[in-house]
Amino acid sequence: MKIALLFFTMFFLLAGCSKEEELPIETFEFIAPAHFPPVEYDLAQNPITKKGFELGKKLFMDGKLSGNGSISCASCHISTSGFTQHGHALSHGIFGRLTRRNSMPIQNLAWSKNFMWDGGVFHLDLFPPAPISNPNEMQETVANVLLKLKQDDQYPQLFKDAFGEDEITTDLFLKALSQFQLMCISANSPYDKYVKGEESLSADAMEGKALFDSKCSTCHEGVLQTDQSFRNNGLAIGNPTDKGRALITGNEEDNFKFRVPSLRNWQFTYPYMHDGRFRTIDEVLEHYNSGVVTSATLDTLLQNGIPLSATEREKLKAFLETLNDEGFINNPLTEVF
Repeated sequence: MKIALLFFTMFFLLAGCSKEEELPIETFEFIAPAHFPPVEYDLAQNPITKKGFELGKKLFMDGKLSGNGSISCASCHISTSGFTQHGHALSHGIFGRLTRRNSMPIQNLAWSKNFMWDGGVFHLDLFPPAPISNPNEMQETVANVLLKLKQDDQYPQLFKDAFGEDEITTDLFLKALSQFQLMCISANSPYDKYVKGEESLSADAMEGKALFDSKCSTCHEGVLQTDQSFRNNGLAIGNPTDKGRALITGNEEDNFKFRVPSLRNWQFTYPYMHDGRFRTIDEVLEHYNSGVVTSATLDTLLQNGIPLSATEREKLKAFLETLNDEGFINNPLTEVF
């Protein structure tokens, strides 16, 4: 299957039709990369269209989603930073308030089973109300957002064009945002080209891949570079009130477990970890080499850390470089600011 983010196909009606009918019909298609696992999101419930995607992108960049108009989704998810808020340990929300965690990248969400560092949201369509209503992020309500959209000069017609409905509803608002995010697909890194048999990796990268496969791939699994599990990776406790997955499950066995993030596009998404404590990949590797803190919920795979020699680190970094997808970062179709 040909890999692409977006396909525009023009269909023309047969020659005996009227001039109005001869206008081209644009279809907008979600195409899953052939080397990816099955999609988790039910696209049949929210078919992606050109108008729906464009509406979702406009909403994603609109400050109307926040209480004072200053914060959009794109404020914390900047495309050139891998859809993260570049450089900040903790994301900055409305009135410059610090959020609880570092913003996660938006990529390959069609394959996600849950969302946020703690997995507190189980469906992409249900994600936006979390940041919208958070007092440190956007400090607004979905009801107020809808009211502002209904009173806007453009949005009523844009929603009608996208969904054929006269009323702007919560359901359509959330589906439009999902349509944009679903099309943020990263699938053309050097590693992807290697997996597809299109390119070879350097000798150093191949040695690094062997190290990665033996020491890292259990958690950072497959082409998505995550098994989507929640694990305590041995970080010293920073914010003691942020117990990660346990805040959702209420189970002490989940204390300080956080979602395993994808390593895709790591070069653009620093700082790293849920609280952004590490600014460089070398700091991350040193943590696993010598900084893992033992605790009751530490993942068993990390009981002895991940010791690496200086040479092994360089080989591993050579492989990690192949996970960066420049085309995704610089794709004008999904560019937001």
